[in-house]
Amino acid sequence: ENISDFSLNITDCTQIVVPEEVFFTVAAAGILENLLILIAVVRNKNLHLPMYFFICSLAISDMLGSLYKTLENIFIILCKAGYLTRHGDFEKKLDDAMDSMFILSLLGSIFSLLAIAADRYITIFYALRYHNIMTLRRALVILAIIWAFCAGSSIAIALFSYEAATVIPFTILFPLMMCFILCLYVHMFLQARSHARKIASLPSSTVHHRTNMKGAITLTIFLGVFLCCWAPFVLHILLARFCPHNPYCACYMSIFHVNGTLIMCNAIINPMIFAFRSPELRSTFKKMFYCPR
Repeated sequence: ENISDFSLNITDCTQIVVPEEVFFTVAAAGILENLLILIAVVRNKNLHLPMYFFICSLAISDMLGSLYKTLENIFIILCKAGYLTRHGDFEKKLDDAMDSMFILSLLGSIFSLLAIAADRYITIFYALRYHNIMTLRRALVILAIIWAFCAGSSIAIALFSYEAATVIPFTILFPLMMCFILCLYVHMFLQARSHARKIASLPSSTVHHRTNMKGAITLTIFLGVFLCCWAPFVLHILLARFCPHNPYCACYMSIFHVNGTLIMCNAIINPMIFAFRSPELRSTFKKMFYCPR
């Protein structure tokens, strides 16, 4: 709030405010869509595979992001109504908890995308050994490590968010992880044809290769959507920390509500991509919504 008030004094940019009804509608849609993904994977035993477990991890991260924005808006409404104060001890703890939830959502999304990318990489380049390398038990262990690390990091960052030593590693982690995932995808696309020729003599190798490339394309779309939805908010965090008094930075920070809406839109777009591009999920959704004759 202080940064927003100061921004209005040093820049001519008008602060863009998104109506609360829009926030609640988008957040509710994101939570429901990702909940459907989780239910579909649980109900369909054919989806009990490492790949879909990593997808469920991404869905949980998206749900946390939408839930964070919902609780934040409820908190703001209660403050405006006079039921809560902005600087009380309880409100400070509640704010830290919501910040921790936001950071957990971001870190969970990043590492879930990384796990999905690594799983797709193994599927393409180690197709014959995939089931030995990526077992269901190993996938669950990986997810447990990811969420334990993300939970610990989110609590630490939320408690020490005013320290530059905390903010800088958090903001650097985002581009580093994105670059690593991007390099992984580039390597997949460059080497896929060469690898396909080596296994061309095997039965159904062409079909298997096309299926894996389709999965790689789907995950590339996910990465692009994730960057478009989260990068503006991460940039806002950097500008608010290092140049809050600059008029150009203040002008960008005036669209804070728009950046928050983009985060929630990511939670809506991801399930749509899965529903349209995954035959197994489409079939499961049909069975869920349409009763058999």
